[in-house]
Amino acid sequence: MNDNQWMSLLGLANRARKITSGEELTIKEIRNGKAKLILLSADASVNTTKKVTNKCKSYEVPYKLVENRELLGHAIGKDARVVVAVLDDGFAKKLKSLLD
Repeated sequence: MNDNQWMSLLGLANRARKITSGEELTIKEIRNGKAKLILLSADASVNTTKKVTNKCKSYEVPYKLVENRELLGHAIGKDARVVVAVLDDGFAKKLKSLLD
């Protein structure tokens, strides 16, 4: 997998205001049906991972694991982020194909 490709795409989605990050906001977006794809850091806590993946499953939102929280945060020009929700179909599809 090419880190740079998905990271720059996520950066683009961020600038387009098509993402949200952080556990609470992400879960809110899953609940109200806006989240199209969840990016979860592989080093998230067991608790967070369980909470987010369970939400994804019950609302049928796809999720992908990314290497670590530093990469995820860096991609959107912020500090370490554990979870990011992509709120746009186009970005979600493209990111999914890059992360598969």
